[in-house]
Amino acid sequence: MAIKSPNPRWLNSREMKAWRSYIIASRRLLEALDSDLVGHDLSMADYEVLAQLSDAPNRRMRMSELAEVAMLSKSRLSHRMKVMEKAGWVRRELCSEDKRGSWATMTDKGFKAIAAAAPCHVDSVRKRFLDQISIKEQAELAGIFSHLTEELREQYKTEN
Repeated sequence: MAIKSPNPRWLNSREMKAWRSYIIASRRLLEALDSDLVGHDLSMADYEVLAQLSDAPNRRMRMSELAEVAMLSKSRLSHRMKVMEKAGWVRRELCSEDKRGSWATMTDKGFKAIAAAAPCHVDSVRKRFLDQISIKEQAELAGIFSHLTEELREQYKTEN
């Protein structure tokens, strides 16, 4: 849903610098991380979904919950699930308690895929991100992005 304003509050130079720096750095970082996973036949979106499932009890989550924690629209998650089902990494199962719902379950093949990719991914995260900033900056970013994530999650819930 687009936010429309008859009188936009234009960004001042400080705000514009912060915004553009964030956009450029985050795009380049995500593109690099995505590229680093190509050798494992994974995308960042696949990795995030598999990571969420690998942390879940029995490597299984309700599709609606998975969409929420991964901050993916239901249609985008459905598309990613089709790709990952074809690869044999996940399967969808009907929910016996709620006929409208379904489960996303990580297969052993999916667990092996993320386990094989994880060392490369964590090395890339360290090299491209964590090693470039101080421990203090890491803590500051964690606070900033935790706050933004909660705000965006609430907005996402009301929009979807």
